[in-house]
Amino acid sequence: MTGELSVALKEVRGGAPDVMKGFSAIAQAALKANALDTKTKELIALAIAVATRCDACIAFHAEAAVKLGASRDEVMETMGMAIYMGAGPSVMYAAQAVEAYDQFAKKAAGTP
Repeated sequence: MTGELSVALKEVRGGAPDVMKGFSAIAQAALKANALDTKTKELIALAIAVATRCDACIAFHAEAAVKLGASRDEVMETMGMAIYMGAGPSVMYAAQAVEAYDQFAKKAAGTP
């Protein structure tokens, strides 16, 4: 899913370069390790993606969480917070987020 979206996002970057440069600057500033490390910030982003029901956001932040070394237990605890903040619909999106994490984790481990 993230690969397909990356192509479409390149189109948006080309069509609205100034806006996307600004968005990129916000993302870099928000993810910069400070009082919270970047992995924790990605887990927060994953929880927000679940609570706001953004499928593509779930994929991108699940993949980033894997790359930053988030454990499945950390993801599950994060999903608990997302469900708490997003109510019933977040339960369904939490299941999708865990599935996305598992897929990216298998890929990162080299497992088919």
